[in-house]
Amino acid sequence: MPCAGCGDERVRLAYGVCRSCAAVLETLRPFRTAPSPPPRGFPPCVAVGAYGGVLRGALLAYKEKGRHRLGKPLGTLLATAVARLAPRDTPVLLIPVPSTAAAARERNGDHMLRLATHAVRRLREAGWDADVTRPLRALPRPDSASLTPSERRAAAESSLRIRPHRRAFRRHGASPRGTLVVVDDIVTTGATLATVTGRLREAKMQVAGAATLAATQLRRSSRGGFGG
Repeated sequence: MPCAGCGDERVRLAYGVCRSCAAVLETLRPFRTAPSPPPRGFPPCVAVGAYGGVLRGALLAYKEKGRHRLGKPLGTLLATAVARLAPRDTPVLLIPVPSTAAAARERNGDHMLRLATHAVRRLREAGWDADVTRPLRALPRPDSASLTPSERRAAAESSLRIRPHRRAFRRHGASPRGTLVVVDDIVTTGATLATVTGRLREAKMQVAGAATLAATQLRRSSRGGFGG
């Protein structure tokens, strides 16, 4: 099996990547990022790295090629982005952007739920009181790769729904306590993260920010002045 990062077939792998690619992933440092221009309602967002090179290869292998062993190292990377948003002395709830039923079947499971679970384990090891919650579900939607930013926003708004039990909580004024962080794999136009944040606010869930593994080139970023 080739390395998910560089494609080399002649090297020993650990969790799907070779030693050199693992070293590259370990050098990544989370940074604040936003599309330019950001869509209305886009939350504060931290990404682990740019969508390219070793990170892109590992993410695609995990997400599209069924190499689920990569979930652990990628989840660990995601935890570093969450840690920039969530104070250690406050409980943190990770809210993964949901997959549609068709995407989950194709990928043998909800890939973001799996990553969020690994991230929670790493955060707990580092001293955070962390957990995963799933207040959203995703209805069928078109592939966003061919859509414009406005079409992506419309598709996200039409597909994302609050789960029935969350609507019941909203009627009774209940809201989870702690720092709420939305987690996703890639931020591109920001439409999905903005829509998710809006849906959660409708359910009286105030999002502190979003953490992603990668950010595309359609962004402006700052490596300073944003910590947790």
